[in-house]
Amino acid sequence: MQIALYYAPITCALAPYITLTEAGAKFEVRPLNFRKGQHTSPEYLKINPKHKVPLLIVEGKVLSESVAIQTWIARTFPQAKLLPADPWQELQAMSLMSWCSGGIHPFLARINSPSKVCDVPGTEESVKKLAAANLIELFKIADDLLAGRDFFFDHFTAPDAHFYWCQRRARQFEIDLSRFKNCVAHFERMQKRSSVQKLLAFEKSVQDDFAKAA
Repeated sequence: MQIALYYAPITCALAPYITLTEAGAKFEVRPLNFRKGQHTSPEYLKINPKHKVPLLIVEGKVLSESVAIQTWIARTFPQAKLLPADPWQELQAMSLMSWCSGGIHPFLARINSPSKVCDVPGTEESVKKLAAANLIELFKIADDLLAGRDFFFDHFTAPDAHFYWCQRRARQFEIDLSRFKNCVAHFERMQKRSSVQKLLAFEKSVQDDFAKAA
């Protein structure tokens, strides 16, 4: 099976990289340099007019959106147990991934690009402040969900990969998550997984290649 993952450093495309690695899948990674606008090139827009990552291509068929991609990976590699076996818990896992994608991610995006939310001069810091306040509320919810648990379910699943990205991105924006002990423990636990260490090493190699080509 030919699997290709379109990916960009720092982005949430790291989540399917982690789950594909956890699944033992053989896949090609096609990095995009956002700073050079490769995600808005005519070539990429022809494949994905949403100009986003992640994007998965399987035997020539295109699949976008994180939740759909993660669900495909889990169903294609059931031995990896990337979604809970119980049908209700499987839906809860999809709910968590949707929350990461549609609940947490948008506030991270506002901090990254406040001018895309409001173009009124002098509002950038206010946009960032409000987004950070919303994120604190959301991470409190996650902290409660992780109380007494290593992962969101009784073992590592796809939502853990996506939430890892949410925490990592928040830390890159210097949002203080130290009060959320369960989230911090989850992040540290994820950092030790071989799939995450492989991802981090790959990300660095891509960033180094982009820097040399600059």
